[in-house]
Amino acid sequence: MKNPELLSRLQASFIGSDTQYPTVDGKRGPRTYLDSAASTLMMKPAFNVGHQFLTHYASTHSDMHYSAKGATKAFAWAHKRVLEFVGASEEKYCAFFAGSGSTAGFNRMATSLSKIRPERDLVLISEMEHHSNDLPHREHNFQVIHVPCMGEFESYGGFNMNCLEESIQKHGDNINYIAVTGASNVTGTITPLKEVAKIVHSVGAYMIVDASQMIAHTPVNIDEVDLDVLVFSGHKIYAPGSPGVVIAKKSLLNKISPSELGGGMVDDVSLEEYIPTRNLPDREEAGTPNIVGAITLGAVLDLLIQVGMDNVREKEISLIDYTWNKLTLLEGVTVYGPNPAEVPRTGTISFNIDGFDHGLAAAALNDYHNIQLRNGCFCAHPYVRELLKRELWEIDLDPDDPNVETLIERKRGMVRASFGLYTTIDDLKKLILAVSDLINRREEILGLYEPFGKNGYRHKYFAPSAKDIFNPEALLAQSAI
Repeated sequence: MKNPELLSRLQASFIGSDTQYPTVDGKRGPRTYLDSAASTLMMKPAFNVGHQFLTHYASTHSDMHYSAKGATKAFAWAHKRVLEFVGASEEKYCAFFAGSGSTAGFNRMATSLSKIRPERDLVLISEMEHHSNDLPHREHNFQVIHVPCMGEFESYGGFNMNCLEESIQKHGDNINYIAVTGASNVTGTITPLKEVAKIVHSVGAYMIVDASQMIAHTPVNIDEVDLDVLVFSGHKIYAPGSPGVVIAKKSLLNKISPSELGGGMVDDVSLEEYIPTRNLPDREEAGTPNIVGAITLGAVLDLLIQVGMDNVREKEISLIDYTWNKLTLLEGVTVYGPNPAEVPRTGTISFNIDGFDHGLAAAALNDYHNIQLRNGCFCAHPYVRELLKRELWEIDLDPDDPNVETLIERKRGMVRASFGLYTTIDDLKKLILAVSDLINRREEILGLYEPFGKNGYRHKYFAPSAKDIFNPEALLAQSAI
């Protein structure tokens, strides 16, 4: 039974949501964390579960003593929570943990799928992919084609189904698989996965989905959509420090050889040979796993199952609509991607402010208003550059200026606000007021910052050090050991 009332209680149960930092005016106040697309805050009840497990900690793959038995059972429980959360049947799918994020999962699938069907030497990727779901496929496959996104310039954003169909018709049996994001980490645009899967499967190709940016924001049902592989990162769904996750069809995993060898994934080893186990997920999880991280993630997913992701989605839609409508009304603000009333989006909104390089805007919002968001190209360089194409062409620069490349780089990016379960309407009202403040004080603020590094900016008179924020050495010195 889904419990929507649990949603409001969970919203206030995140570690660090009330952490305070100094601002330029000499005051201290709580941060407004709007950088969830990079990493989310930790859900406290889930953290407590992982912390409590440490009192029983032992390695898995044994039940000969109490601690090992408990670890093995808890680790298996985490796998089951993953499958339940994404709507994957245990008969059809296997979930396994890999690396520290999605990157390990994509590399695993790219290397393996390129070997099992060498006659199919072509891979399709959308233009809006994070580098983690782009570069591994380029490295391990013969040919990669990037499928364009729809629209131009300000309406640019979603997956172009017409271009996909053209690629399918043209290349057909040469396509091994398609790798596509479930939701963009730049614009939040949601891909119509069911429609894409139907087209891709019509020519016998596999489908890999990067769910990192959608997993915390909207319901996912891998069985209903008939996906072959789904990959996501635990740190993007309220479990920082947890491993990456791969959910794949067993029929597919049984066709490929293990990519990592070691303890825990073999049935027998002699001096002459070794025999990998046929048991899943053991065959995919060589070595000692990140048990604590997996259990913490399992606890997060269990709580979200209780809440109901449809309730999470409903709450977020109202926040998206509010932010989009308010930002687009501000003179001098450009918001990227399609209107959420026309194309479904998650709570990720990228924008720029006239007169402010993206690095300067992010720095000023942090220094003056304690609003923490991301700036740059968000490891999606081709997509961001396409979105900025018109603006970059219109930049009035002297081509003979020796600093022209640096000047362009400082403008080649955006500011990104991204929501989490803890994001409130008050947080977003604060963002709108802060952006308005920057616009009204543009000349003053421009005179108080200087560029540094590739595309960063720093205040001339306000510069708290990293040790003022968090000092592990000081904490160790204060501890009673």
